[in-house]
Amino acid sequence: MKFAYLSKVILFNFVLFLGIKRIEAQRDVRYPTPSGNTNQLFFVQRDPNINTLIYELNLKNGLVVEDEPIHVFWIRYAEKGQHDELNYIQRNFAYGIKSKLISKDNYEIHFVSYKKKIMYLKKSTDNKFYVFTDINKKQAILKQVFVRVNGGSFWVPNVEYVELKGIDPTSGLEVVERMKI
Repeated sequence: MKFAYLSKVILFNFVLFLGIKRIEAQRDVRYPTPSGNTNQLFFVQRDPNINTLIYELNLKNGLVVEDEPIHVFWIRYAEKGQHDELNYIQRNFAYGIKSKLISKDNYEIHFVSYKKKIMYLKKSTDNKFYVFTDINKKQAILKQVFVRVNGGSFWVPNVEYVELKGIDPTSGLEVVERMKI
């Protein structure tokens, strides 16, 4: 009787240990920084892998495509590093962008999955386009988003936090904010 109980305790502790190690390993992942795309506005990374979403300025013949000013695609680092388009579900329910033209070269945008965070794609004084949003109550140029996911399901992931990183356009300093969603 004691042996059966002890075996169950050991098995339970072993399974718990493996689960904790898996979570620790997942959080120690080194995410690559995408580079080399002159039209890249910002990128998004999230658990549980290193695949990265790129949000780039969508140009046709040198002009911004007004009805879809931002093109979103994957870099599949966990596979062969290939570029893949978003599928229908990803584009319309998770990672896609909705935009509204406000004025020439000025768009209000938001993620399809989170309408509360308003951002603006606009041309700056240096004649380049950037995505501007509030990060820690300061207007900043968005450069990176990280989404920490801890379980949940396909349709309702358990998002622990979203971390925004950007550049203060006045000082050039990095600004960071973690938001609970």
